[in-house]
Amino acid sequence: MRVAVFNTKAYDRRFLSEANARFGHDLTFLEPRLDVLTAPLAAGHEAVCVFVNDGVDGTVLEALAKVGVRLVALRCAGFNNVDLAAAERLGIAVVRVPAYSPHAVAEFTVGLLLAVDRQIPRAWARVRENNFALDGLIGRNLHGRTVGVVGTGKIGALVARVLRAGFGCTVLASDLHADPELEAIGVRYVPRDELLRTAEIVTLHCPLTPETHRLIDAKVIAEARDGLVIVNTSRGALIDTAALIDGLKARKVRAVALDVYEQEADLFFEDLSNEIIADDQFQRLLTFPNVLVTGHQAFLTEEALSAIAETTLASIADFEAGRPLANRVDAALIAPAR
Repeated sequence: MRVAVFNTKAYDRRFLSEANARFGHDLTFLEPRLDVLTAPLAAGHEAVCVFVNDGVDGTVLEALAKVGVRLVALRCAGFNNVDLAAAERLGIAVVRVPAYSPHAVAEFTVGLLLAVDRQIPRAWARVRENNFALDGLIGRNLHGRTVGVVGTGKIGALVARVLRAGFGCTVLASDLHADPELEAIGVRYVPRDELLRTAEIVTLHCPLTPETHRLIDAKVIAEARDGLVIVNTSRGALIDTAALIDGLKARKVRAVALDVYEQEADLFFEDLSNEIIADDQFQRLLTFPNVLVTGHQAFLTEEALSAIAETTLASIADFEAGRPLANRVDAALIAPAR
């Protein structure tokens, strides 16, 4: 099958090419992101393969349909950038990678929490300047603290298990469906509002839907415990950035670790070191010594990239052969969290 692969980096080309040796698809690697201007590049291809920050709204889908595209293959778990109703109307199937390597994201989440809570990046920066003073680097133990895990799918469940069984945290969880295995080790499911009010640390692992958009807002921060620590490796728009900045300035929020950002599409995955960043909110976040930001790299392990490539290409092969699409995305997947 002919596939136009948008928004590719060297690692995408490497892992997709290696996996494609088994499938034999005709892959055209394209550097630009998919949007209404680049959609014509898909002419002559039956499928497009896209990533989290590619634009797949109704206008783009109409442009794709005009050039004969019948499948959108997301090489990621999230699908909030796709107009699913428009895809259905146009007869374009949408598939994703629901679980490439939950361990990759879960491990990175815990790493971010430890790094920001124990001020490891600041300590590293000091040592590079031969400053070995410990003043200002006092952290806190994880053991015994109350952590709230919002969303206990594959990734959230792993994070909850590590924090509960590995570090001895009191773990509260919020999800539509309780996980009996987590409950068996002492994880307690509570309504999301209660979790956000009582947790000392909140880590986000839920999908971005209209109901979860900016679930961390000014009201939540105001009602949260003083000294709240927030970790987000899910989707940037789960947090209202302006409210987060206000919470940091007021010392209500003690520390923040972000691998995603609300307006990341204009920033992440590109080298902008010689550019002037016009996003004032993002620049303000970087001025706080208790904020750690990484560029959406939680998924970036060899195991995860291999799994993403394998699952994506297998879904394309299933579509080409007319087989059922196990990883198809439809509107039924957009469910509210609690």
